[in-house]
Amino acid sequence: MKNLLSKVFSKKAKIQIEFCQNNLDRFLNEQTVADYGKFLANPRIQYKEYECLSECKLCKNTPYAKVNGQIMSGENSQDLLNQLHDELK
Repeated sequence: MKNLLSKVFSKKAKIQIEFCQNNLDRFLNEQTVADYGKFLANPRIQYKEYECLSECKLCKNTPYAKVNGQIMSGENSQDLLNQLHDELK
């Protein structure tokens, strides 16, 4: 019983994600917006969207986010989302 309760009430760390609004506008489409919305509804995720994160060179070329202060980028928005899912594990 103790094992079950520890699994149910485990205290996994929250993940803080920062997004650049310009980057989201550039790389997200209707499908990925819905996928990101489902992902960001997770209670372990705290996120904030900024107008600019001052990563202009990266921003022009690839979707990215800052995860716990570290930059994470993907080949496309779905690839970035898959990497963000991996961070939750």
